[in-house]
Amino acid sequence: MSSPPRYLPFTDGQWHMSMSLKALDPKEWIEIDAHLSEQLAIKDQLLKTRHSEVFASLPGSEPSQQEVLDLLLNHLLEEFPQHYRRHTQSIENITTGQVWHIPDFESTPLDLAGRLVQEDLLLMQSTPKGYCLAAASLCFPLRWRLREKLGRPLTQIHSPVPGYQEKLSHPVDNFFNRLKSNHPAWRLNWSIVDSPELFFPPEMAQKDWYAVINSQNAGEKLFLRIERQTLRRLIISSDILFTVRTYVYPLRVLEDNPIMALNLAEVIRQMPSDVQDYKNLLPIREALLRYLEDIVKSSALNNS
Repeated sequence: MSSPPRYLPFTDGQWHMSMSLKALDPKEWIEIDAHLSEQLAIKDQLLKTRHSEVFASLPGSEPSQQEVLDLLLNHLLEEFPQHYRRHTQSIENITTGQVWHIPDFESTPLDLAGRLVQEDLLLMQSTPKGYCLAAASLCFPLRWRLREKLGRPLTQIHSPVPGYQEKLSHPVDNFFNRLKSNHPAWRLNWSIVDSPELFFPPEMAQKDWYAVINSQNAGEKLFLRIERQTLRRLIISSDILFTVRTYVYPLRVLEDNPIMALNLAEVIRQMPSDVQDYKNLLPIREALLRYLEDIVKSSALNNS
């Protein structure tokens, strides 16, 4: 079996259309694990071959980008000295052997910041239209393209999300307006996908992928994709940095945790059909529910 998920967003077995934010200890802002070298290698390859797809920035965002880089460098050197070493004009990743010359990224500091950590980094700036995406290092998107979101306000960015305008737009705007630099926050998001790939733009979705999914193979062919998202206000610019750390597990990890399988099944049953459609669950809903129910039944039989 694979290692158990670090986070499970459906522990209470209830569907929530809410931000579900929690206070974040600044020391726990960035997460590093055994996949550091592997995932930074994926980022490095994407930035070499598809740079315009995974990094973008608007003119005028450079000072905020630099603030992010400075904040991140200080954090990494303080919290992870076993992984990072600072030289006069460069930053070294001890684990991967990469050394980055900091002045090379004078015009795109966020590009360097994104190369240092497993998280994706998205910079939101306040404008008359609301908070807009001003720059991003986004190597691990799920079915969306950075260039289509760059410069757009939150409402437009989230326009495909069912119920966002009616239920979440106002709370999200309020949160962004009230967020304090000394009170960062975090939340979880989840999806079930048919590929373990971290870089998952829309064109990577296989046509009719759902046709081969059944209750017998769902644990092998489906994957639980969890995003740990953090938000913090930058002190100097007052812009907001949004980070996304993506974890992907074979769905079969739930076979070791029947309670979580039961909770996920309950969440899916409670989820409105338009949200299920948005999350690409409708085509696999019945097979998925049968698979989860089989986990629960098998556990009950083993414990009887």
